[in-house]
Amino acid sequence: MHTHDHGGESRRIGIAFWLNAGFAVVELIGGLLTNSVAILADAVHDLGDSLAIAFGWGAARLARRAPNQHYTYGYRRLSLLSAVLNGVILLAGSAWVISQALPRLWAPELPHTAGMFWLAIVGVVVNGAGALKLRAGRTQNEKMLSWHLLEDTLGWAAVLVGSVVMHFTGWAVIDPLLSIGVTLLILINVIRNLAQTARLFLQRTPDPGLTEQVRQQLEALPQVAGSHHLHLWSLDGEHHVLTAHLLLQRELSAAEQRALKQTIEEALRPFGLAHTTVELELPAEACRDTQALAAHRH
Repeated sequence: MHTHDHGGESRRIGIAFWLNAGFAVVELIGGLLTNSVAILADAVHDLGDSLAIAFGWGAARLARRAPNQHYTYGYRRLSLLSAVLNGVILLAGSAWVISQALPRLWAPELPHTAGMFWLAIVGVVVNGAGALKLRAGRTQNEKMLSWHLLEDTLGWAAVLVGSVVMHFTGWAVIDPLLSIGVTLLILINVIRNLAQTARLFLQRTPDPGLTEQVRQQLEALPQVAGSHHLHLWSLDGEHHVLTAHLLLQRELSAAEQRALKQTIEEALRPFGLAHTTVELELPAEACRDTQALAAHRH
């Protein structure tokens, strides 16, 4: 069952934004002082992350607006739009990181390893706290933003280990290798999340298993002979919408129809659907949607 936390998303994203934006300034200074391309790359990446999180924060607040005559489902899908923008920003930032790190592979420069170590400790704590805060959320927007911060957390963990290794071995090439390795690892997850967001935009069912459960639950109801035109899609990855036609076994009186509607409501309640539209069809009644589809095919 879905839990609707309307103000929680905005609050979690807001906390993550201030953590990320504040630390980005510290990173820029630290990267210059330590002469580390890994830290400078993370600093620029964090500035991009802050912009992305700001988009997400604004989208989360706008998504809480009530539906109106122009947006009858409300503004929940702004969360998906923000997730796409964040993904694009992260892809662009990752490309910049790799472009800065590649030249250092052929001309490595040993950074100030002690400064890297202590800055990495702070980086793991700050970015890890922000990532955990957003991982508590369930919207696609929060999932995408959490990858921004998780990328930086893993990056700082790698910088922490790399600074120790470079301090004792002098292997300066570790610095650019860290930037490239972590960026490529996170890119895989970002692309996967972008693909999921694209599927939600195309109104693909969020969970085929859930769709089948809903179908079986409705068709098991008394007086119901079967179902068709059952569509389950999602506004933002969390708030799902269901429409369905239920074919009745026989004609029902007004009182029987009211009782059946109450039974349908109780059957669907565990699924936590945000919007449901269920049409009851009499045995001899022609389905307008079926006729419309047939007409379009011809």
